[in-house]
Amino acid sequence: MMRVLILADQCNPEWPSLPVVGYKAARAIADHADVVVVTHVRNRANIEKVGFGRAIVHYVDNEYVARRLWKFATWLRGGTHIAWTTAIALSYPSYLAFEWEVWKSFRGELRGGRFDVVHRITPMSPTLPSPMAKWSPIPFVLGPLNGGLKWPQVFRAELVARERDWLSYVRSAYRAFPFHGASYARSAAVLAAFQHTIDDLPRKARARVVEFPEIGVDPDVFGKVAERPCSKRRTILFVGRLVPYKLPQVVVRAFADCPALRGHRLVIVGEGPERAAIEALIQSRGLGNEVEMLGWKTQAEVAALMRDADIFAFPSIRELGAGAVVEAMACGLACVVVDYGAPGRLIDADRGIKVAVGSHEELARSFGEALERLVSDEHTIRRLGAAAREHAMRFYCWDVKAKKMLKVYEWALGRGAAPDFWSIE
Repeated sequence: MMRVLILADQCNPEWPSLPVVGYKAARAIADHADVVVVTHVRNRANIEKVGFGRAIVHYVDNEYVARRLWKFATWLRGGTHIAWTTAIALSYPSYLAFEWEVWKSFRGELRGGRFDVVHRITPMSPTLPSPMAKWSPIPFVLGPLNGGLKWPQVFRAELVARERDWLSYVRSAYRAFPFHGASYARSAAVLAAFQHTIDDLPRKARARVVEFPEIGVDPDVFGKVAERPCSKRRTILFVGRLVPYKLPQVVVRAFADCPALRGHRLVIVGEGPERAAIEALIQSRGLGNEVEMLGWKTQAEVAALMRDADIFAFPSIRELGAGAVVEAMACGLACVVVDYGAPGRLIDADRGIKVAVGSHEELARSFGEALERLVSDEHTIRRLGAAAREHAMRFYCWDVKAKKMLKVYEWALGRGAAPDFWSIE
């Protein structure tokens, strides 16, 4: 059985976004390999609450660096919802300290042949290097990485300001970070989630790059699809952080401007700094009977809402991974997304509707037109939803992805051909 040391600084079964993705990916791999997961001590309580399957877990503590930097970054960003480039940049020293603690704990076993492969799953940013790629005496696998998606030009000035993403203008400076070059030069395999990330990686590493999306679906949570009752009143769902680049107001404006949608229901799930503006828009446009704001919900609650909905509307214009879209697909929802970033890769004409990037007004109009077509067409809703579900279950279930990861490990060890994530077996 393959013996793997997994590095997953961000790995928590009860924290949304990247931490839960890291946890589920590592746990699924542990069902098929002899795995030791190294993670941060902050994750211990939640991991011990739910367990980690067959994996052995080792906790390291770099709080002597991380605690102060996290507090400073939170102050500088004005919270935890925006200015992600700043957050990543300030996490660089903390992450180096994390890998240094890992190296001190495991260098003897690595040199002694305890493991076949070292695999860094998180962090997933291509801007954060991995010293272990240089230090490890055995093959090192990096990723899946996800990043490098540029702001759409039509929104760049406005949303960079609102998101406080000023460092995005000098993002390429990360290439000068210590260990950056070695991270890619010494990795036996580099996994990149989508083409926007592949294009951002050093050209010298391209021969060792495998397209491998980081997002996944837990079929026990999102794979159960109940028969939806036929109703003339459709339920349209938005799920995501209420932050500027996800543009939740676009769907509300589509409802406000399209009389054909006013007899249907829009449900918004999520929290964030845009909530007050959305509530004001709902009130000013008289949408109190059509739009519900439910706040933050657990994964199980989101899955239940998806099973009760008909259409998933997601106007985000800078989405790196789009985990919510994959979950909606798994629940059999017809999806309407912007044709940019991860949503544009996940959805095609057979399993949803993509609209072109445009201004706020153009997107509201495009979403309104797409939603108006769908709400009156039961057959198309069901056809798109069924195709979306089939695609999600075929490629994005965690167990399916774990088996594909084993082929990456074999390739990193010089055994077998380069793996193809999109192959059907």
